[in-house]
Amino acid sequence: MASFPQHLLQGYQNFTTQRLPTEQARYRELSQRGQAPEVMVIGCCDSRVSPEVIFDAGPGELFVLRNIANLVPVYAPDGAVHGVSAALEYAVQVLRVKHIVVLGHAQCGGIRAFVDKTAPLSPGDFIGKWMAMFARAAETVEPRDQETMQEFITRLEKAAVKRSLENLMTFPCVEILVGRGKLQIHGAYFGVAEGSLAVLDPATGKFHAASELALG
Repeated sequence: MASFPQHLLQGYQNFTTQRLPTEQARYRELSQRGQAPEVMVIGCCDSRVSPEVIFDAGPGELFVLRNIANLVPVYAPDGAVHGVSAALEYAVQVLRVKHIVVLGHAQCGGIRAFVDKTAPLSPGDFIGKWMAMFARAAETVEPRDQETMQEFITRLEKAAVKRSLENLMTFPCVEILVGRGKLQIHGAYFGVAEGSLAVLDPATGKFHAASELALG
């Protein structure tokens, strides 16, 4: 039998001796009545961008879906298997979340692979096929004069957030609830190096530092 990663065992031990005692009652409550998070976060698989850490969330507070480049496909009831759509359907129809946050981030490997046209990593080319859904949105983001490659990629990373928000609205369950004011969708962008968070203003299409937003 393969040896289980030791740092995970140590981490679990720390959890049981430090954090669990303060949250045991919360876990018991969640196990008995089930989860009822008000927020769904659609983020990237990147190990540096954990929504629970960034938003200092406790157990049961966030319903999190993570994939390559935090992408949401368009609504496609075609009989195929759709993991993102299934998670979204559950969050909206069963959990009745009130907010969906698409969380993009800096130094996104999926976006970089798309820009560099990286060769397939396997015969299945799963990453390439997944990122292909971003192609049409990327076409609208042209390089600017005097712009560095990193600045261009940052704009693409933010464009991916916007495209995912647009695609969310192709789902009837989302469109209807947003129209009724029972569901809100949001875009955000995390700067890994600085630990910064920017929030998308849907009216202007620009991202503003979360530190500048008033706490309600």
